[in-house]
Amino acid sequence: MSPLDAFGNDPWWIVAIKAVLVFVVLVLLTLFNIWFERRVVARMQHRIGPNINGPFGLLQSLADGVKLAFKEDLIPKAADKVVFLLAPIIAVIPAFVTFSVIPFGPEVSMFGETTPLQLTDMPVAVLFVMAIASIGIYGIVLGGWSSGSTYSLLGGLRSSAQMISYEVAMGLALVAVFMYAGSMSTSEIVAAQDDFWFGLILAPSFIIYMIAMVGETNRAPFDLPEAEGELVGGFHTEYSSLKFALFFLAEYINMATVSALATTLFLGGWHAPFWIDEVWAGANEGYWPVLWFFGKVLFFIFIFIWLRGTLPRLRYDQFMHFGWKRLIPISLVWIIAVATLRAARNDLAFDRQTAMIVAGVLIVVFLALYFVPERRGEAAARAPEPPRPGAFPTPPIPAGGPVRGAAAELVFPSDPDVTVSEVRHG
Repeated sequence: MSPLDAFGNDPWWIVAIKAVLVFVVLVLLTLFNIWFERRVVARMQHRIGPNINGPFGLLQSLADGVKLAFKEDLIPKAADKVVFLLAPIIAVIPAFVTFSVIPFGPEVSMFGETTPLQLTDMPVAVLFVMAIASIGIYGIVLGGWSSGSTYSLLGGLRSSAQMISYEVAMGLALVAVFMYAGSMSTSEIVAAQDDFWFGLILAPSFIIYMIAMVGETNRAPFDLPEAEGELVGGFHTEYSSLKFALFFLAEYINMATVSALATTLFLGGWHAPFWIDEVWAGANEGYWPVLWFFGKVLFFIFIFIWLRGTLPRLRYDQFMHFGWKRLIPISLVWIIAVATLRAARNDLAFDRQTAMIVAGVLIVVFLALYFVPERRGEAAARAPEPPRPGAFPTPPIPAGGPVRGAAAELVFPSDPDVTVSEVRHG
């Protein structure tokens, strides 16, 4: 019996209860993640963090939400008001919808009805998640464009380019999972990992997905669309009050979405870790799998926070170069290698041990190729021209405008003892 056969038989009130539960869980998870991030980063930076509102400061996120709600709601004079108001809504709704196909656990008894702990599923559920998540980028782009600000527009453009670049790598990282599971359904992919997690046997896909999910969610060190040192606040510079809170909510729910998808595709979903499953027969029954699922999700959330607290922001050219010239080519080569191994295992009767040895050798080769330095010609072409001896950056003379060519040698002499004023006055 396919796991998909369990869906479509629930009464409408069970579907409504599960939809409300998904909404409530995501809102509460967002409040917790904000508090968790502030506490972890504070510990990394030897600070205390929130500790006043509620026990251990747990109500600090709620206090921040109330504060945002009471802030003045401003709309810039140059903004396109309709699009400006719709953009946060467009960003936040897909963030909630993507969780509709995430499996939280096996079939359970809910109010006398046997139902899976998942709102719905479909044969192309993973593609559904990526398609709906891609709609959220329109909210960011339209929010930046409609603000009437150059900083916001640049942030929106950066976000669209970033989404295109890293969603390609993310999609390619999932191809190997589809080949091993034989399905794109989230519940069937979880069922296929009953014996072995795909994150272990498909380690390169797992690593590529983890890097791409950070770029996809605009989180540090890939938070180029909202780089405060360059763009003030990026695409949401002109937003305030609840509209800004919606963008904030969408970002944290997207973090939870990609973490839940990584848990589903690579870490066995709601299945208990191996060492627990071996000693406790009921670890994967009832509502206990919900605990294992959220434990794995919080592990990925911690990785997000850890990266933010340790790594500096990349330059935009470095960021795009890494996506197009590193992640995507490695993903393509890995897909070919996985397809070859699968064909060899089926046609040549490779056992699992031989396939694991070959996969380990391929991983070592990929890592070696990744750290191979670029050719000298390519590196030299991108290297900046070294300055002339004795030269230093000096702004042009205000009275005469910019000076170029031979006249520049007079204005910026190579002799350090000759000043610009001496040259100007002969």
